Amino acid sequence: MRRLSPTLRTRLAKISYFLCDVDGVLTDATILSGPDSESKRFNIQDGLGLVLLRKHGFKLGWFSSRPSIVTARRARELKIDFLSQKPEPKVAVIEAFLQRQKAIWEQVCYAGDDLVDLGPMRRAGVSVAVTNAVAEVKARAHYVTRARGGDGAVREIAELLLKSRGLWQKVVQHYDA
Repeated sequence: MRRLSPTLRTRLAKISYFLCDVDGVLTDATILSGPDSESKRFNIQDGLGLVLLRKHGFKLGWFSSRPSIVTARRARELKIDFLSQKPEPKVAVIEAFLQRQKAIWEQVCYAGDDLVDLGPMRRAGVSVAVTNAVAEVKARAHYVTRARGGDGAVREIAELLLKSRGLWQKVVQHYDA
C-alpha cells in the first residue's frame, strides 16, 4: 500500500460507507448499445472487493444519473445496499440516503471520475478519483487510484479501506486456509 498521510489515515478510520459513480468507476466508461440491448464491462476483482467490504460491515451505494438495466442487474448480483439511477443532482440523492441511514458525509468514501462527481467528492470524508478521471476530479481527490475505472480501481479502494482498518490480513488468511 502507498504511504498515506496522517490526515488521510484519520479520515479513512471514520469511513463506514463506500459510495461511487458507476460508468467510468465501476466500468471502463464504455457502453455498447444496440437497438434492444446494452452491455457494459465490469471487473470481477472490483466485484470481489465490494463483496469483501460488505462482509466487513461497510454499506455500499452506487449513484448514476443514467438508468441502466445492466447496472441494476450487477447491483443485485453484488447485493449493493443502495442504487440510484436518477437524473438528479447526486448530492441531493446522497444526502437523502445518508439522512435515512442516520449517517454523515464524514463517514463516506466517494469515488468518481467526471464533473458530475465533484459535489459528492467535496463533501465526502474521503474522496477518490480513478486514475483516468478528468483533471478537476483528480484535483479534488484525497486519493487517486493507480488502476483505471473498470479495471481494478474499485478493488484498490476496497483494499485501501480494509487495510486502513487492519482487516486485510484477515481476508487473505480466510482465502489461504
